[in-house]
Amino acid sequence: MTDSAQDPRQPMFRAADLAGRVLDAVPADAGARPTPCTDWTVRDLAGHLVAVTARVAHVARGGHPSERPTLLEAEPAGGFSAAYRAGVAGVREAWADDDLLTRTVHHPAGEMPGAAGATIYAQEFATHAVDLAVAVGRTDLLDEEFLAGIVDVARRVVPADRAGFPFAPPVPVPDDAPAHARLAGWLGRDLAAGAVQG
Repeated sequence: MTDSAQDPRQPMFRAADLAGRVLDAVPADAGARPTPCTDWTVRDLAGHLVAVTARVAHVARGGHPSERPTLLEAEPAGGFSAAYRAGVAGVREAWADDDLLTRTVHHPAGEMPGAAGATIYAQEFATHAVDLAVAVGRTDLLDEEFLAGIVDVARRVVPADRAGFPFAPPVPVPDDAPAHARLAGWLGRDLAAGAVQG
């Protein structure tokens, strides 16, 4: 059994749960609001998160992420939150095998050990939790201590030179800013652009 303190699946699960906590708090009338992920509205991002759970589980089972959509075309029956919770349960089940950490998986960034894939997916779930929280004015739901660790991951995984990476250049953020702001800034998000107004 893998030591949970060194198991990269645990931050991935924790980040997925954090995104779910924020998704549960999204007001019903917030779907059209902009997010720091500038191509997507709140509704788009909710649909993307549900789709990501299916992709992450599919990758764990040996599939290619391109075989699953990146965005849902329509809201699932029962709503995004329920579909997302079911999706996260599927992620936990698909990633249960410890051998997956050393097995090669097909990630959008290329083939890599499962441990590396889990680390990158932790960053993705956490970043979209921040995107949603900022868009709906619920950054109080974020776990800043946990996100500080994700900032460290992002700085290792995503270089300042963005050639070949799907991120805008870093946005300057004070060193003493909350972890969610530092994470967003490093990944090229301008939080003012997607913040809830009023």
